[in-house]
Amino acid sequence: AGVTTRTIRYYEERGLLGHPGTREKGEHRVYTEADVTRLQELIRLRDLLGLSLDDLVGLVEAEEARAALRGQWEESSTDEERVGILDASIPLVERQLELVHSRREKLDAFEAELKEKLARLRRRRSELRRGAPA
Repeated sequence: AGVTTRTIRYYEERGLLGHPGTREKGEHRVYTEADVTRLQELIRLRDLLGLSLDDLVGLVEAEEARAALRGQWEESSTDEERVGILDASIPLVERQLELVHSRREKLDAFEAELKEKLARLRRRRSELRRGAPA
């Protein structure tokens, strides 16, 4: 997955990966294909959004809560139950979206700074070329 064993252990400790309590101390860690896929998704989210570990934990917790609600949806039999499930789902997605928006704003600000620096560098280069002897 392109991460160190230390990172994997830390993700385990934070509850993001695997089930550390199911293994005896000192035993080798064995990961399923689902664990590897989950780790790859966590790394993708971390890198894509520039998430701190706490933010990543919050994002994962919201996704797990939504997965549980999807299970409840399948078992529900009334519209009233389903409205309650939707009511519980909406704030979870809003929280995830808020995190994405926050990251986008920071990236947009950084992009604007870099564009301004680039424009200043190009202007300065043009000024120097115009003033340089032919």
